[in-house]
Amino acid sequence: MARVAIVTGGTRGIGEAISIALKNAGYTVAATYGGNDEAAAAFKEANGINVYKWDCGDAKSCADGIAQVTADLGDVDIVVNNAGITRDGMLHKMTAENWNDVIRTNLDSVFYMTKPVIEGMRERGFGRIISISSINGRKGQMGQANYSAAKAGLLGFTKALAQEGARKGITANVIAPGYINTEMVAAVPEKVLESIVGQIPVGRLGEAAEIARCVVFLASDDAGFITGACLDANGGQYMAS
Repeated sequence: MARVAIVTGGTRGIGEAISIALKNAGYTVAATYGGNDEAAAAFKEANGINVYKWDCGDAKSCADGIAQVTADLGDVDIVVNNAGITRDGMLHKMTAENWNDVIRTNLDSVFYMTKPVIEGMRERGFGRIISISSINGRKGQMGQANYSAAKAGLLGFTKALAQEGARKGITANVIAPGYINTEMVAAVPEKVLESIVGQIPVGRLGEAAEIARCVVFLASDDAGFITGACLDANGGQYMAS
């Protein structure tokens, strides 16, 4: 039986590419989304991937949603924590609401998505928790104190979970993408985009499919000796020691 994978924020952008790549690799995929019903319906029709709507920043919604996925598809073996939002602004102007929204969706969600599946993974002796961080969680970014904090928090969560799950066949890893050619990045002004690309040694934006291939590897049996790691996929823009 194919292993079951949940991809949060899995119907658009990087999440869409991850969902499709996992399906093509033989996994049974559940892609979650938060609000864009039209995009989710189009994604499901185009790719034949199950979609589920819930708020990943709400503990009960995650527990109920995961229970539904389990009932429909089977026990969850892989969780890809991809859902995320931005509410950018300089700290002296940032509201508590914008801080809390980003922390809830980008960081709290990882606990809410992992907690309901971890006992089952421990009992079965296999699990993969893969969280999508960001280059800005590695180096920080002006105007993104909330986003950078949340994405950096994934690293600490992952390192702790990796130690807890190692002897139970559970790996926990992070992927930190750089600037990827998604709708959001493509929409920035041309001069800003040129400046961004100018800082990337390989001379181009990344592609969502390149991040998806990282996920497929970390989800596989071949990656069983890799845990507590951060895979930086940023074209050399930031090289962590």
